[in-house]
Amino acid sequence: MCGIVGVNGLNNATSVLVNGLKKLEYRGYDSAGIYVNEQNGKDHLVKAQGKIINLENKITDDVQGSVGIGHTRWATHGIPSVENAHPHFSQDDRFYLVHNGVIENYLELRETYLKGVHFESETDTEVVVQLVDKFSNNGLSTPDAFRKTISLLKNSSYAFILMDREQPDVLYVAKNKSPLLIGLGSDFNVVCSDALAMLDVTDSFLELHDKEVVTVTKNDVKIENENGEKITRKPFKVNIDPAAADKGAYPYYMLKEIDEQPAVMRRIQGKYLDNNEPKFDAKLIKQLTYATKLYIVGAGTSYHAGLVGKKLFEKLAKTPTEVVVASEFAYDDPIIEDGAMFIFLSQSGETADSRQVLVRATNEWKVPTLTITNVDNSTLAREADNAVTLEAGPEIAVASTKAYTAQIAVEVLLATAVGRIKDIAAAKEIDLNEQFSQTANAMQVVVDEKDQIQKIAEDNLAKTRNAFYIGRGLDYNVALETSLKLKEISYIQAEGFAAGELKHGTIALIEKGTPVIGIITQAATADNSRSNLQEVLSRGANVINIVREGLAKDGDQIIIPSVDEIMMPLVSVVVGQLMAYYATLLRGYNVDQPRNLAKSVTVE
Repeated sequence: MCGIVGVNGLNNATSVLVNGLKKLEYRGYDSAGIYVNEQNGKDHLVKAQGKIINLENKITDDVQGSVGIGHTRWATHGIPSVENAHPHFSQDDRFYLVHNGVIENYLELRETYLKGVHFESETDTEVVVQLVDKFSNNGLSTPDAFRKTISLLKNSSYAFILMDREQPDVLYVAKNKSPLLIGLGSDFNVVCSDALAMLDVTDSFLELHDKEVVTVTKNDVKIENENGEKITRKPFKVNIDPAAADKGAYPYYMLKEIDEQPAVMRRIQGKYLDNNEPKFDAKLIKQLTYATKLYIVGAGTSYHAGLVGKKLFEKLAKTPTEVVVASEFAYDDPIIEDGAMFIFLSQSGETADSRQVLVRATNEWKVPTLTITNVDNSTLAREADNAVTLEAGPEIAVASTKAYTAQIAVEVLLATAVGRIKDIAAAKEIDLNEQFSQTANAMQVVVDEKDQIQKIAEDNLAKTRNAFYIGRGLDYNVALETSLKLKEISYIQAEGFAAGELKHGTIALIEKGTPVIGIITQAATADNSRSNLQEVLSRGANVINIVREGLAKDGDQIIIPSVDEIMMPLVSVVVGQLMAYYATLLRGYNVDQPRNLAKSVTVE
């Protein structure tokens, strides 16, 4: 959510800022802005509502400088507007600020300290820049005014970059809960909320920890903790080819990322399998093996991947597993068993609600933790005891596809590793190399049959108001994910249901012409699911069957290749991803950037 960029020491700061913001469009936003300073008394503030192209259209040739900050805003306080867009500025135009996060006590601060101050916006952020200005006018230096302001922010999340017109060659930076990195260059330094924003200018970054305050000049980076003590930290390299984050010849990132899934399976196979044996850190596997209960924590798509993971760990490792919604569990009062272990699933590794659970798991419950994420050096990866990367490559589309399948693939390998140590027959019997190869091939077959799926979407989803996915067991777990994909980008009111629960109320929603998509890949429940589909068919539903080979019957519309049943979610979900993609195109919406949504949810 939101994106932050800052530049110090590059003469083309304007273009670097704008290009960086473009790289962060995937995070979701409704307005954008930049502030640049020429270091000669001239400076420029440009803001626009809507897409970055609107901002670019307002940037004239004279908007240049070597130091600047930029921001894409996802509205939390105040409607999307130019006035509410960042950067925000103090009433005397001295200070300029961009901010990701939420200031929880902004109304209290405004009432206590800022009576009589003129506000340009409705945002919580403007309170911060006005406070810095007030404390500076009371005699504090800019660093001290910044620190004093930060000390007043109760229970708040923030990533700040502050500029002072009287010291225009310095960026003041601070972080708590929200992600922020410093990028290192030769005679320049940059700041960003995601390394992707600045990979065109550097691949060397410094991670920042909560409550740290940083002073950034073009030649120096000074990090201090909340007590003012200097922190020394080694930089890390981000080994991502910038081209991997480009669409290439694809019209949308989502389609590219769907098509990449067979290759992701092969990358995971190559990294985490050695001679048909899972290959992970020995300490991690020992902790998982000795765990008497697993808690899988996730949100949205990651939660759905966790539901599949529960079945994998219980079948392959015989470990009792509970899957929890991060935003609920973070503030619940659970009974955590001795011997429990927590697994966190997060594409970005920055999900705020999951981090709240991680903090409790570490400090309160004192249990081992594992993060499975697509972003190495992310907050959840750094702060957990163990971290495993998904090897999926950059995922830019807001609707997650390849990260979901990568999460399940990693769960298969971890559960099998534990199960083999425990001498569980199901884990010993599965030929992982064969299954991963077959699964990658099966996924490829599905993505190669786009025309058929597009036609079914055209016939059933182009104009419908609602739609339902149903299934049993693992198929139900996939139904939840595929319905989420459909609703979040096509805006169809789509829901996923356990097929056996239809008659317990849900069937009342079935009308003539309602699309109902049944997923049938599990032999034990195939006949039951068909019976449920017959119930809705008799009530006028348009039934679409997604069935694996070996279970297919005459009239089934989509038949997918067969792999081991525990791997079938990796294949069947691809059909649902493509159905959502084509439904969205047919309805005329932006596939990659659905309304009101953000890629990385960094506020609670």
